[in-house]
Amino acid sequence: MVIEDPAPLAVPSVSRETSEALAEYMALLRKWSPIINLVSRNDLEHLEKRHIEDSLQLAAFFPNDTVNWIDIGSGGGLPGIVLAIAARSIAPQLQFQLIESDNRKATFLRTAARTFDLNVKVHTGRVEDIDPLKAGVISARALGSLDMLLSYANRHLVQNGQCVFLKGQSHETEISNAKRNWTFNVRRYVSCTDDAARVLLISDLQHA
Repeated sequence: MVIEDPAPLAVPSVSRETSEALAEYMALLRKWSPIINLVSRNDLEHLEKRHIEDSLQLAAFFPNDTVNWIDIGSGGGLPGIVLAIAARSIAPQLQFQLIESDNRKATFLRTAARTFDLNVKVHTGRVEDIDPLKAGVISARALGSLDMLLSYANRHLVQNGQCVFLKGQSHETEISNAKRNWTFNVRRYVSCTDDAARVLLISDLQHA
């Protein structure tokens, strides 16, 4: 089942402390990115709108209970580090685990986690090679096709777990292609940063 939510997502209000931490995180990204290519040079000029707000909107899906939130292909921490910063005040019960195969990017993620004293553990390796992490929620941004993401999620999700994926204008095609191999329910939300993009909330994932 595919349901389109009529209201676009909104970036949640954050505390002054969180806002200051996000500003410091952007400074850290700008410092490291020219060395290990965390964000493209052009995007460094639009970090807040194109990356921080885009990531922060996923905080709308923070659960009330204590779960593992797994971010796969975390790269420069978008959305994983952004969400962990927000969760310090919004959902301190959440444990974040970030998966990144690139050693240099994983080092950056650990540096950010220490800098902001985040409830984050970083795994260096390929998503499909890491032991199942029993995730209540899995997120991903700009990582791969929906079909591929669901194969990763199927390995790491607990029963009744959910996925939150940021997808561009090809989201409808990706959903159709994924339905060939998987059964799932999906609720689509208009991204707050791009009217053509969608945030997909996926539940009840099973092999077709």
